[in-house]
Amino acid sequence: VIPSVVYTMPEIAGVGLTEEQAKEKGEIKVGKFPMAGNSRAKTNHEPDGFVKIISDAKSDRVLGVWCIASVAGTMIAEAAIAMEFGATSEDIAYTCHAHPTHSEAIKEAAMAVTGKPIHI
Repeated sequence: VIPSVVYTMPEIAGVGLTEEQAKEKGEIKVGKFPMAGNSRAKTNHEPDGFVKIISDAKSDRVLGVWCIASVAGTMIAEAAIAMEFGATSEDIAYTCHAHPTHSEAIKEAAMAVTGKPIHI
């Protein structure tokens, strides 16, 4: 599991399969959360971007995570760890995240996989 980052403003980061690659392998679920709904991003006047989590439809195992955010390069490490250890979107959704942090957007995207985000 090797993440990649493009250091633009906002940054672009990803790990695992893209949505298109995952669809080629089978049925998937996708959760997406806009950074405009994240308290820290709003406070810092950095609302551009989103977090997208792609999971296997049957097992819920995370297949890929893609972020566009001011600190996406830092955020993607959490996703890489989750994927390395075979986490599901539910595992990420149940993980307590400090508030207010940019990484809460990863939790919200995981919750969106099952249609249960809090802040949108």
